[in-house]
Amino acid sequence: MGISELHKTAGEWLRGAGPESDIVISSRVRLARNVEGFPFIPQLTPEKRTELESLLRDRILETSFPRRMLYLNLKDLDPVDRLLLVERHLISREHMNTEGDRGVAFSEQEMVCIMTNEEDHLRLQVIRSGFQVEDTWNEIDQIDNLLEKGIRYSFSSQFGYLTSCPTNVGTGMRVSVMLHLPALVLTKQIEKVYHAVAKVNLSVRGLFGEGTQASGDFYQISNQVTLGVAETDLVREFRGIVPKIIEYERRVRDELTKDDKGRLEDRVWRAYGQLKNARQISSDETIEHLSLVRMGVNLGLLNSLDMSVVNELFIFTQPGHLQKSTGKIMKDKDRDIARANFIRSRLETK
Repeated sequence: MGISELHKTAGEWLRGAGPESDIVISSRVRLARNVEGFPFIPQLTPEKRTELESLLRDRILETSFPRRMLYLNLKDLDPVDRLLLVERHLISREHMNTEGDRGVAFSEQEMVCIMTNEEDHLRLQVIRSGFQVEDTWNEIDQIDNLLEKGIRYSFSSQFGYLTSCPTNVGTGMRVSVMLHLPALVLTKQIEKVYHAVAKVNLSVRGLFGEGTQASGDFYQISNQVTLGVAETDLVREFRGIVPKIIEYERRVRDELTKDDKGRLEDRVWRAYGQLKNARQISSDETIEHLSLVRMGVNLGLLNSLDMSVVNELFIFTQPGHLQKSTGKIMKDKDRDIARANFIRSRLETK
């Protein structure tokens, strides 16, 4: 699948399958790696940056990964295509906006992604739908080992993997689980989650990771410590804390359904009505309404809608996807109109 076809599918992270997928959107593991003999990214000259990108591209394409990979140089892509990759969680916003040679390789189902010349020389990522932290770690460990056969990483026997940012030194590993927690937000109990994860050195971020706010009741739980802790211990930590958050959200959902079902049902159907009838709607408003609709479908309050449609709308209504599907650059107001038209067309057929 090429970049021209990417906007037509929802991608792995919103597939809506996998364990605990009513609450856990996706499990992701990232590894930061650097190549021995090259300065870190902030010290790279444009010439060295080009040399490194070429080297890494060749190594990636020469490696026999379990999944077939497509490689793109971001410098060759237009701004809409780069934004599309951000919305699909295949590159970061920083990677989108950086100058010079840099690239991304990803598998057909977007489960595997490798960024080159981002904050570090290499950023490896595996993402799976639902709560699959251990399987995600096992796959990325295999990919890391395959790459290391052709690349000598910057490594210290004392500190572990050396990275551009000191907070990633050690394992260079970030585990991230994206959760949908609308009931905890509605009942103003989400702060308890913040406090609980902070006690075990985990952080809470928004839909698009570091530096972003929670949107549509989606929260990313990720580790803060990478030095002095084994990869398997990080995985074990997530297997301990995430099920407790899942249980908490489910309990509050049950309480809302039991104690105030009428009011909850009204909020869900109002959100559905807004989506089905709006003539102009922003991206943020769309996500907020879809969040309630998604919970309503999971609780059986809205049986007329398939979850796959809801999941697709989360990503197909983002600015990059709208502009890619229409084939033109649009201002905010025009995008809001196009978004409303697109949502109505999808919901009217269901």
